[in-house]
Amino acid sequence: MSLSYEIENNGAWQTYLAQVDRVAPYLEADLIPYINTLKRPKRALIVDVPIVMDDGAIQHFEGYRVQHNLSRGPGKGGIRYHPDVELNEVMALSAWMTIKTAVLNLPYGGAKGGIRVDPKKLSARELERLTRRFTSEISPIIGPQNDIPAPDVGTNADIMGWMMDTYSSIKGHTVTGVVTGKPVHLGGSLGRVRATGRGVFVTGLEVAKKINLSIENSRVAVQGFGNVGSEAAYLFNKANAKVVCAQDHTGTIFNDDGLDVKSLQEHVAQTGGVAGFPDSSKIEDAEFWNVEMDILVPAALEGQITAERAQTLKAKLVLEGANGPTYPDADDVLGQRNIIVVPDVLCNAGGVTVSYFEWVQDMSSYFWTEDEINARLDKLMIQAVDDVWKKAQEKSCTMRTAAYILACERILKARKERGIFPG
Repeated sequence: MSLSYEIENNGAWQTYLAQVDRVAPYLEADLIPYINTLKRPKRALIVDVPIVMDDGAIQHFEGYRVQHNLSRGPGKGGIRYHPDVELNEVMALSAWMTIKTAVLNLPYGGAKGGIRVDPKKLSARELERLTRRFTSEISPIIGPQNDIPAPDVGTNADIMGWMMDTYSSIKGHTVTGVVTGKPVHLGGSLGRVRATGRGVFVTGLEVAKKINLSIENSRVAVQGFGNVGSEAAYLFNKANAKVVCAQDHTGTIFNDDGLDVKSLQEHVAQTGGVAGFPDSSKIEDAEFWNVEMDILVPAALEGQITAERAQTLKAKLVLEGANGPTYPDADDVLGQRNIIVVPDVLCNAGGVTVSYFEWVQDMSSYFWTEDEINARLDKLMIQAVDDVWKKAQEKSCTMRTAAYILACERILKARKERGIFPG
């Protein structure tokens, strides 16, 4: 099957292309000739990953690394281990990383990688063999100045440690900056685990100020109570907001007077989910969307806010902690109802921002305290919110469209100023 056929017939990639087309009318005329730069990946690598299983059998897995755009710097994006990983998904994810890093004005392009595998079916030793062989296969195109992987679905800090060690072994010396999201004692950064949730809170706080929404006593509903949702909920609670509803894969809980988020975090750590939390009422999952709320934090899965749900949603502000939680037609409904959406490419970019800090620390071999990291993260997130908000006011559009306009302008200006080699 040809790459061109794959590009033309995939939903995720087509969604991304539609987003670029929607932005095109807003761009300056001198950038339009370069817009096709955004419509095709710079480089797509497909690799065979054979490993010896614990029982002595040899199995082959298919792996990918796609570099969508490198005009503003080395590629940046996660490595995903999942049974549904395929080229088109990885291409779309790499393109969205290009947009996200440009919105935050980080000196990166976008990349993404993955292996089609169910990591839960592998032993720890098999997982390590898989990771090391995959790293060796993609090693010609990654590196601190080329492309810097990070954890994603199905991967974690341990896997990043194996990647770093394998790449370092190939190079003959330790190269900590080849990946981010590593264990702290291997060059990882403090504050990385909570960074995405913190970014959701910081962007929400800034936009709330702009729309005159008081955080104190505001009602917050959180879907997804993992690293992102739970940290955002904790920080909103700490700022005297009331987290009245929380939903995850185990169910939906509600307390009109507000949940004790710190205790809920401990409950989830012990039981694996929000269900059964004391001092809360269980409600039907569908009722989550009818709760009286001021702020909604969808931090679970993609495609959660449908046009139907958007019609009756009571929130004033939606903070996209997850990637792609809102369908395009739902986006239009929310816009018509004057519900502000802080898009995923801005709202959940705290993780990649602290990944950038990790890379900088590795390159200089000088490490910051968590307070320093949080202060730097807050500063960059606040600046990004201001940039997107000003663009939205200037172009009379939603924050999502404004974020894409801003990102595409930055990427295409870099492409234009670099020129086309050999000319």
